[in-house]
Amino acid sequence: MDRPVVQARGITKLYGQGTGTEVTAVRDVSLEIRKGEFVALIGASGSGKSTLMHILGCLDRPTSGTLLLDDVEVSQIPDEELARIRNRKIGFVFQMFNLLPRASAQENVELPLIYSDRPHIAQLARQALDAVGLAADRTHHHPGELSGGQQQRVAVARAIVNDPEILYADEPTGNLDTRSSYELIALFQKLNQQGRTIVLVTHESDIAEHARRIIRIADGRVTSDSVNERPRDAEQGLKGLPAPEVRSEDK
Repeated sequence: MDRPVVQARGITKLYGQGTGTEVTAVRDVSLEIRKGEFVALIGASGSGKSTLMHILGCLDRPTSGTLLLDDVEVSQIPDEELARIRNRKIGFVFQMFNLLPRASAQENVELPLIYSDRPHIAQLARQALDAVGLAADRTHHHPGELSGGQQQRVAVARAIVNDPEILYADEPTGNLDTRSSYELIALFQKLNQQGRTIVLVTHESDIAEHARRIIRIADGRVTSDSVNERPRDAEQGLKGLPAPEVRSEDK
């Protein structure tokens, strides 16, 4: 069995400590994520799933408990060192895309590389855009000139351009139509088949069913953690949808 890349032990997250209106967002969560897994964290709004993802992805710190990333305890290390580890090992995709509107698709993907010492950043960005299936004639378009699905592909390319070990996606289909959602999940399945570890946060059961492991969250706790013996194939789902309309600018 592949080694665990993430180990959470007794993770709890409190907000508003000492204010009299304390909220427990995550309650004593322990779990492992192994290299090459495709995991869905599913729960209703307010269940704590996004907070848990932020902690697992080193964007936030737990109030108590420990977090190990590649067997290194990271929950208490200094911010600067944590940022270096996060930038090297983890990529993120969010619902709102978070692209710079005045930068081209390629320039947006180059952003994580600007402060690295890696050469040929333009070439690396183009390779990442090619890996997510964005057409070459779209790489110099600005976000406002791209469809929602294309913008999310740019966001995925930006997330993988540093070749991170783990890709976290927080409600990535929330602003997409049905076809674009299936195309994005098909992309995640392809990246996972290539060896990428993927953690997908969603409130939609039909989206979660594409993952190979499903962790259900309610009231900040893990209520179930099971292997999905028959994950849905997003490519097959696409075949059942009407053909996409061809826009005039695509002709």
